[in-house]
Amino acid sequence: DWSSDVCSSDLDYMSAVPVLRLPLSVDLGGFVKLLQRMQVPHRVSEEAGEQVLWVPETISDDVRVLYQRFPAGDPDQQLDIPEQAPVTRPGVVQQVRHSPVTALVLLASLIVGAVTLLGENLQAMAWLTFLPFRVMGEYIQFTPLADTLASGQWWRLVTPMLIHFGILHLAMNGMWYWELGRRIEARQGSINLLGLTLLFSLASNFAQYTYGGPGLFGGLSGVLYGLLGHCWIYQLLSPNPAYRLPRGVLVMMLVWLVLCLSGLVSMIGFGEIANAAHVGGLAIGCLTGLLGGLYSRRKSTIR
Repeated sequence: DWSSDVCSSDLDYMSAVPVLRLPLSVDLGGFVKLLQRMQVPHRVSEEAGEQVLWVPETISDDVRVLYQRFPAGDPDQQLDIPEQAPVTRPGVVQQVRHSPVTALVLLASLIVGAVTLLGENLQAMAWLTFLPFRVMGEYIQFTPLADTLASGQWWRLVTPMLIHFGILHLAMNGMWYWELGRRIEARQGSINLLGLTLLFSLASNFAQYTYGGPGLFGGLSGVLYGLLGHCWIYQLLSPNPAYRLPRGVLVMMLVWLVLCLSGLVSMIGFGEIANAAHVGGLAIGCLTGLLGGLYSRRKSTIR
């Protein structure tokens, strides 16, 4: 759907902002050539019957001024933008500042991982599991869900997402949450990401409990499949560079889901997989992506 791909490799989707929204009848060719010649990172996308020009946020005002002066482009004009601004990539500190909720969830997961010794410290883990439990010899006794909620322990509906069993489990989930969480936070804001994270955790935990009964389960995987479904469907309905996932990512995660459902992953030594949590997260994520994408497209059409 892109009408211009030049310099796009230098464009950081997390810091890109739309600077122009123009009818499809407007010829942006000359101005795009001007940006290409001056090596300004940019993308042109088509959204709701408009063409949208995206550039790094640090030079957005300068590009707007440039278009006002030279909408058709000017081969003799030099750009009055600091040379390093277009190619400067945000550092870790800047990315964390732009994605506070993403960073906060990952930090909480790291802290919980350290306190619970990645699932080895059952006494500490018992405060965050879906159901309270007691170890009785070789058995674990769980408190019924109704009694748990009646005692006011509502936090347990979402806190299992912070529990991880092993460093690989934490590292893989953390990496994907950083990738998907930042995209949603950049596109829809921190509050929406927090709400979606809690919703996906709630839905995936309930799905796993309903399907598998009382048990010890945890991890961000259910949330990740929710974020994936959200970005996937949202992008289909209201295309946006922030949600444009590499083609292989969606295929890989869906194939992994099928392999987990088949039991093959558990057979080769990865342990028990909370498949119901994955499916539940993906389903509710597709639903929120549908609602959010339709709302975004409607808002763009009205504007």
